[in-house]
Amino acid sequence: MDVFALRDQLIDDYRRYVESFLRIRDARIRAYVEASLAGGVLWPEPLLQLNPAFESGGTIDDLVGTGVLHPECQRIFRLKHDQRDSGAPLTLHRHQAEAITIARTGRNYVLTTGTGSGKSLSYIVPIVDHVLRRGPGQGIQAIVVYPMNAHANRQEGELEKFLTYGYPDGRGPVTFAKYTGQERDERRQAILSNPPDILLTNYVMLELILTRPAEAALIREAQGLRFLVLDELHTYRGRQGADVALLVRRVRDRLSSPAMQVVGTSATLAGEGS
Repeated sequence: MDVFALRDQLIDDYRRYVESFLRIRDARIRAYVEASLAGGVLWPEPLLQLNPAFESGGTIDDLVGTGVLHPECQRIFRLKHDQRDSGAPLTLHRHQAEAITIARTGRNYVLTTGTGSGKSLSYIVPIVDHVLRRGPGQGIQAIVVYPMNAHANRQEGELEKFLTYGYPDGRGPVTFAKYTGQERDERRQAILSNPPDILLTNYVMLELILTRPAEAALIREAQGLRFLVLDELHTYRGRQGADVALLVRRVRDRLSSPAMQVVGTSATLAGEGS
């Protein structure tokens, strides 16, 4: 199949569809619109990208062996297919291993790397390691903030594979929950009654959690928060970026967490240097 011919066919079909709605009587406006359409204003040129082979950073088992990660991480972070699967060893990319090592220092960090390169593991592994070392069930120890609920839904599915697969009755040592505007009231009440170790939400809901009396239990259980993660960091720019920057400061103050570690990830942020 010729992908470029397919692209041209799709664009031509779409162009005819768009033009079927246009009935412009003014000659000058009609000429401008037709020239703009002919110039491809509504359809960009084909984009060619290479999918790089990321440099290996060793396995989770290697990091456990050197004491960087808690021993239980060796059981959690494996490639699993279902609830009964104990999984195969998970090999990290170099940037993932470096992020995990940096996280142990307690420093804030931002990871920017390509789409599909496992950005979420760069913060999920350190968070789970921290929960295991400190002890599960001691309140909310990490809040992961997503710009859209779709991102939170996808991450919830990934966490289910790691944190529940391979454990009896799907009950792993580290708990997690998604708290957005999509959950039914009974689910929200269950979370308020028994807060998880890791809370997934969006920045609007996090703002509401800080202000609404109904979420006072979450505030109480998140005191001394260790991790605040901002996924898709590039979306927070302009006025929205200023709002989120203030939100981070408010979270640190409201949760009495001067040592809170802030992590950002993005596939589109770029800058000079390493």
